[in-house]
Amino acid sequence: MLIAEFIFMLLMLYIGSRYGGIGLGLVSGIGLVIEVFVLRMPPGHAPVDVMLIILAVVGCAAVLEAAGGLKCMLQVAEKILRKHPKFITFLGPLVTYLLSIMLGTGHAVYTIMPIIGDIALKNNIRPERPMAAASVASQLALTGSPISAVVACYLGRDVLQIPGLEDLTLVDILMVTFPATLLGVIAMSIYSNYRGKELKDDPEFQLRMQDPEFRKSIAETSKTTLNEQLPFSARLSVGIFLISLVTIFIIAVVPSVRTIGEGAKPISMGVVIQMIMLAFGALILIASKTPVSKVPNGVVFKSGMTACIAIFGIAWMSDTYFSYAMPQFKAVITDMVNSYPWTFAFALFAVSVVVNSQAATAKILLPVAVAIGLPGPVLIGLMPATYAYFFIPNYPSDIATVNFDTSGTTKIGKYYFNHSFMVPGLIGVITSCLVGLFLANLML
Repeated sequence: MLIAEFIFMLLMLYIGSRYGGIGLGLVSGIGLVIEVFVLRMPPGHAPVDVMLIILAVVGCAAVLEAAGGLKCMLQVAEKILRKHPKFITFLGPLVTYLLSIMLGTGHAVYTIMPIIGDIALKNNIRPERPMAAASVASQLALTGSPISAVVACYLGRDVLQIPGLEDLTLVDILMVTFPATLLGVIAMSIYSNYRGKELKDDPEFQLRMQDPEFRKSIAETSKTTLNEQLPFSARLSVGIFLISLVTIFIIAVVPSVRTIGEGAKPISMGVVIQMIMLAFGALILIASKTPVSKVPNGVVFKSGMTACIAIFGIAWMSDTYFSYAMPQFKAVITDMVNSYPWTFAFALFAVSVVVNSQAATAKILLPVAVAIGLPGPVLIGLMPATYAYFFIPNYPSDIATVNFDTSGTTKIGKYYFNHSFMVPGLIGVITSCLVGLFLANLML
C-alpha cells in the first residue's frame, strides 16, 4: 500500500509539472486532500518557514528591481562581458552565478541572457556555449547564496537535530557550497568552451544565414542595457541592498548579536534573513522614492510568488506522505544509505527533477535524512544535488534561454532529453557534489 501511495504522490507531482508554476502547487493540493481524506494520512507540516523567507527575499529584490537597481547591476555585468568578449563562455556563466548569489533567486537572468547571446554572435562564438552554461549556473548558485530559500532550509530545525550539526551556521554551509558550486560552474564552462560545431561549420546556422533578414538582424541589432541612463536612486538602491547582504553575513558570523536574553539560544538565521530583507526592502523603497505600485509588476516578484505557491503545495503534500510512511520507509533505505551515504544524492536529484525547486526538494527530503541518520558532512556536501530540474527542459529560465538564442544553437533536441542544458548541468552538479563532499568532511 505504501508503494502505491508513493506512486500516487509522484503521479500528482508529474501532473502538476505539466502545468508548471502555480499549477504545480495547486495540483499538489488535490493530492494532499486525497492523502488526508481518502487515504487517511494525518496532515503533515506546511513549509511556512521557507515560504516566509521567499516572501521577504522576493519583496526586497522586487523593490530593488522596481528602483532600477537590478538594471544597474546588469549594466555593470554587461560592461565586464563586452570588455572581454572572447571569454564570454567563462564570464557569462560567472556573471549569472554571481547575480543569483547576491539576489537569492535565479530569475534575474532574463535580462542578461540576450546580451550574452548577442556578444557571442558578434564574436563568432557559438551562443549555445555560454548561454546554456549561464542558465545552469544561475540555478546551481542558489546553494551558495546566503539569502536563498534552500540554504535557509538547511539551517532549519530538521538539520540541527543531526549529530555534529547542532551548531551549524550559515558560514559553515557557505564555506562548503560556495567554492563547490563555483568550481562546478568553472568545470562546465571548460566543457562548454569546446562543445558543438563552430558557427562557420554548423549547417543549420549557415542555412539561417542565407535569409537576408536574419543576416541583417545579426549585423545591425545590438541588445544592450548600456544606452539607458539610470538615476542616482538606482545606484543608491544597489548600495543599500549590498549592505543588507553584509549585515546578514556579520550577524551569521557573530552569534552573540542574535542571542537575545541571558542563556537563550541564538535566533535562527532563517528568521534573521526574513527580518533583514523586510527592513532593507523598506529602506530601498523609502530612499529611492520608488512607487509601491511598480513593485508587483517586475519579473522577480512574479516568479517569486509563483515559486512560493508551488512550494506550498508540493512540500505539504510530500511531508504528509513521508511523515506517515517513515517507520517502514526508514527500515527499507537505512541500510543502503548507511553503507553508501552518497546514494542520498540520487534521491535529491530525482525529487528535484519532478518538483522543479531546490527549496521544495530540501523540505521533502531533509526529514528523511534526519530519520535515517545520514552523516552531517554528507548531507551538506550533497546540497548541490537539490538542483536537477535542468534534466527535463521545462524550467522557465531554460525555456527563455532557448527563445533568446536567435542563432538556434541552444535548443531542445529531437529526443527531448538531448538538449543543450543536459551535459553542462550534469558536469556542474556532479563536480559540485564531489567538491562539496570533500570540503564538508574536511571542515564539519
